[in-house]
Amino acid sequence: MSTLRVIAGSARGQKLNAVPGDITRPITDRVKEALFNIIGADIQDAVLLDLFAGTGAVGIEALSRGAKWVRFVDRHHQAVETVHSNLGSTRLADRAEVLHMDAFLALEQQIDCTFDYLYIAPPQYKGLWKKALQEVDARPEWLTEYAWVIMQIDPLELEPVELRNLQEFDQRRYGSTLLVFYVLPC
Repeated sequence: MSTLRVIAGSARGQKLNAVPGDITRPITDRVKEALFNIIGADIQDAVLLDLFAGTGAVGIEALSRGAKWVRFVDRHHQAVETVHSNLGSTRLADRAEVLHMDAFLALEQQIDCTFDYLYIAPPQYKGLWKKALQEVDARPEWLTEYAWVIMQIDPLELEPVELRNLQEFDQRRYGSTLLVFYVLPC
C-alpha cells in the first residue's frame, strides 16, 4: 500500500496514519486529487460530512484546502482513533468533530447543521452505499441548497437506485474506484 498523505493546502505533504487491519480501503492519491480538482475552489469555507471516515483522508484534505469545518463519522474504534491522530498531526483538529457512531445512526440524529459536501465511502460489496444514499435522500434537510453528495464505490457495485430528492449529475471512474455525484435539483 502506498503512503497516505495530504496532497495540497496548509498540511501539504503531511503523512497520514492508516487504520490498522483491513476494515478500511483508503482513497488513493490519484482519486483524491481528481476529486478535489472537480470540487475546486468551492471547498473554501465549505462544511463537509465524511461518512465512513476511515483514516479521515478526504475530510482532512478538505480542511487542508480551506474547508471551514468537517464532521467525521465512523463506527470502528480504530478508525476513530486514527482520525483523531491524523487531525492532531496535521494541526486541523480545531475545525473538526469526530463521532464514534454508526453512519446510519448519525443520519437519523436531529439535524444540527447543514453540509455543502457529503462524502460517503462505505465498506464495499455490502450494499451499504445504496442504503446510505437513500437515507440522505430521505432527509435532504442535511444539505445546503447547492450541496453535493459524493459516493465512492467499486464500479461493480453500481446499480440503479430510486431517489426522491437527489439527482445524479456525474460519474468519474479511476481504476477500481467510481465516484458518483448527486445534487438536489433546482
